[in-house]
Amino acid sequence: MTGTGTARALDPERGTLDKAAGENFPVAPFFLPRAWRTDLMAVYGFARLVDDIGDGDLAPGGADARLLGVSPQEAEDRLVLLDAFEADLRRVFDSAPRHPLLRRLQPTVRRRSLTPEPFLGLIAANRQDQLVKRYETYDDLLAYCELSANPVGRLVLAVTGTSSPERIRRSDMICTALQIVEHLQDVAEDLGRDRVYLPAADMKRFHVQESDLATESAGASVRALIAYEAQRALDLLNEGAPLVGSVHGRLKLLLAGFVAGGRTAVRAIAAADYDVLPGPPKPGKVQLLREVGVTLRGEG
Repeated sequence: MTGTGTARALDPERGTLDKAAGENFPVAPFFLPRAWRTDLMAVYGFARLVDDIGDGDLAPGGADARLLGVSPQEAEDRLVLLDAFEADLRRVFDSAPRHPLLRRLQPTVRRRSLTPEPFLGLIAANRQDQLVKRYETYDDLLAYCELSANPVGRLVLAVTGTSSPERIRRSDMICTALQIVEHLQDVAEDLGRDRVYLPAADMKRFHVQESDLATESAGASVRALIAYEAQRALDLLNEGAPLVGSVHGRLKLLLAGFVAGGRTAVRAIAAADYDVLPGPPKPGKVQLLREVGVTLRGEG
C-alpha cells in the first residue's frame, strides 16, 4: 500500500474528496463563492462515495463499511453497502448520520433545502449497476442516465438557488450527454467491469459484437458506432446549452465549463478517429478554454 493509500484508509473522507482533482470537469472551482464551493464539495463527497461503493473502489481497510455499520463478513457485498448508505442518507434528513461525508452533507441539505430524491437517484443508479450490465435500447440508457447523471445537475441548480422547470430540463440534457461521453471514453474500462453502456440495438445495427470491444484498437464498425453515439451526445449538449445563457455571473462560467468540457471531449474522440479502445481520448486545456469562450458567447 502506498502512503496515499494508507492515508485514504485512515481517513476515508479525505481520500474521497481528494479525487475531485482527477474529475473530467471542475467540481467546485476557485472562482465560485466560498459558500457554493463548500456545498458543492459536500454534494461531490456523497456522489463520489456512492460511485466508489458501486464500483468496488473503496479505500482499503474497510473503514467505510465500519462507519456504515456493515459487518466485515458483508463488507464486500456492494448491495449491502448501498442499502446501509441509503439508510445513513435518510439520517441526514431526520437525525444524525454515521459517515463523516454524510455528516458534512447535512448542513448543506439544511442550508439549501435539498430533498432526498436526487441523492436517492444516485444510489439507485449504483444499485442498478450491480444488477444490469447491458442496455438493450438508447431509451433504456437514457433511463439509466436519469438516475446516474441528471441528479447531479439538479443538485448544482438547487445549491445555487437557480432551479426552474426549464433549467432542470436543459440541465438534464447536458448531464445525460456528459454521461454518454464518459461511457464512450471508458468503453474498455467498463467492459473490464463486465458492463457495456453501448445500446445492444445500436451494436446490432453497426454489426458490432462484444468481442470487438475487447481488442487493442477499434475496427471500422466500432468506430462508426462510437461516432454515432458521440453525435447523439453532442446534439444533447447543444440542445441543453441555452441553460448557460439563462443564468448570470460565476454560475454562467461554471455551466459553460460543463458544456465546453463535453464538446471538447467529443472532439477529442473524433480526433482519435473514434478509436476509444486504447484509452480515453482527452482534450487539451487550450481547446477547452477556447470552447468555454465560444459557449459563453452563445456561438456553439
